[in-house]
Amino acid sequence: MTRLHRYLLLALTGLLGPGAAGGASAATPPRIAVIVGASAPRLVLDRDTLRDIYLKKIFVDKEGHRLIPVNLPPESPVREAFAHTLIRMSDSRLQDYWNRQYFQGVSPPYVLASQQAVVRFVASTPGAIGYVSACFLGPDVHVALWLPSPAESSASTDTCPDSPEH
Repeated sequence: MTRLHRYLLLALTGLLGPGAAGGASAATPPRIAVIVGASAPRLVLDRDTLRDIYLKKIFVDKEGHRLIPVNLPPESPVREAFAHTLIRMSDSRLQDYWNRQYFQGVSPPYVLASQQAVVRFVASTPGAIGYVSACFLGPDVHVALWLPSPAESSASTDTCPDSPEH
């Protein structure tokens, strides 16, 4: 995706401030896009439902389709912001939660290596749900929910590569 395409996408999704095209105004804080495949049924998600999906308390949608949440690697600033905003558990408490779940036969969400991998997986896997920075959005996915980035991690979640494929 070229810089122009990225700019237009950000403008259309409201991630640029009201005066971003030329006026001076405060920019909106960066947000995290929770994505599903473009060909998937439109999920209606709220924070609590999404939290339950990521904690694997909900396994299927209302129509009975399997839900597959995916995470970024633990060292990812976007994952850190996502977990801070949505899960609201300390790392140690979350680790304890997954240790208990493991002994009940429930594994944590899959971990994918990059935001590009999340987009590709979500676009090609029915029922997959992921999260990425806005600059990784494309026509193969749509946004099911926007999450604000916490103030302390906003700079790192809004950083997007300048390479042409994004």
